[in-house]
Amino acid sequence: MRAVGAAVGVLAAVGMGMAPNAAAYDARSKQWYLEPMQAEQMWKVSTGKGVKVAVIDSGVNASTPSLKGQVLTDEVPKSVAYHVTDDYSGHGTTMAELIAGTGAGGGLQGLAPGAKIVPFRVELENLKGSAAEKQKTPDPIDAIRAAADTDVKIINMSFGSEGPSTKEEAAINYAASKGKLLIASVGNNGETGGRIGYPAAFPYVVGVSSSDESGTVSKFSSSGGYVDFAAPGQDFPGWCDANFRSYCDDRDGTSPAAAIASASAALIWSAHPDWTVNQVTRSLIDTAGRSWPKNKPGTYLGYGAVRPRVVLANPEYNPGPANVDPLARENGGDLLAKSADSSTSSASSSPSASASAASQAPEKGSGGATSAAGSSADSSSDSNTLWIAMGAAAAVIVIGGGGFAVMRARRAR
Repeated sequence: MRAVGAAVGVLAAVGMGMAPNAAAYDARSKQWYLEPMQAEQMWKVSTGKGVKVAVIDSGVNASTPSLKGQVLTDEVPKSVAYHVTDDYSGHGTTMAELIAGTGAGGGLQGLAPGAKIVPFRVELENLKGSAAEKQKTPDPIDAIRAAADTDVKIINMSFGSEGPSTKEEAAINYAASKGKLLIASVGNNGETGGRIGYPAAFPYVVGVSSSDESGTVSKFSSSGGYVDFAAPGQDFPGWCDANFRSYCDDRDGTSPAAAIASASAALIWSAHPDWTVNQVTRSLIDTAGRSWPKNKPGTYLGYGAVRPRVVLANPEYNPGPANVDPLARENGGDLLAKSADSSTSSASSSPSASASAASQAPEKGSGGATSAAGSSADSSSDSNTLWIAMGAAAAVIVIGGGGFAVMRARRAR
């Protein structure tokens, strides 16, 4: 049975300034965050080479100029390999290009162009087609579990839904127990209550909000206790639809922000391949741009702006203990430690006990499925968000002229 709460919408915004054709278009010149993030300098140290990122989304068109040679379709598990290169909205392809695009042919320049993409096409709200088509397309829960069993290091989830699903949470826990870095967009409901959706609101998922070119948190970006970082999310190009004839300018959303955060993590992990997910996460926390105490993450930008360049520029950086979750307090405990304790205590009576057993729990409280971006055909904010860490200074935190809440109650179990 499909999990009702897992179906969500993505990339519905129609931006302004449609390019007449992608070949004559220069997307990179419109990616304003590359310069302040010092992308060229970072690439002298790391391009993300050797790191694979799972993109769970609307599919990934591996034939765009920017993605040729960047997408590992043969590494998608057969159980979820249904039409992974058929992107039915352009959303997943945009995410993939923002992470690992080469910029060829005037296309989007990925922040981690040496990384590779493993695509997972899932059933989201705007999937068009017959009932049979929808039935054959995996849902996000299946894709998360399948991605966990591959050698990807990072799982990017630029989607969300309102209601928590115990099956989805079990899949998240399973992936986290496999040492994967789980990154999700927090949603684009900042102007309508700001509620953060799932999977961003689950423990062991890094939630990413959006900011604009000035370093101000985006008005549309959802806020609350599940925001961990911010990344660029406004005013740059993205694919308009599934026809891949042109990009649209001025795309907005938290989905691209999650993609930029995933690319940032890929740069760090590539430079330090022996680090664990805990150490990569800790490095992002330690070096995030902020003007508030590290132990008081905020509801709008969390620990601050992602700044991978700070890690890459410091060969003496100490990432801390490999086996300690830096977000254990907020996550309700260290999952790997709890799994180890559980395995030890139950080994004699249940040798096969593992994180995957939780997936058999009955689903409840799934709630109604919605787009994390509040997506609609007429929306000017899609469900993607990119967020930039601008220079050494922390980002300005303003939403509709309001203040910034420093303390947050996060992932209390």
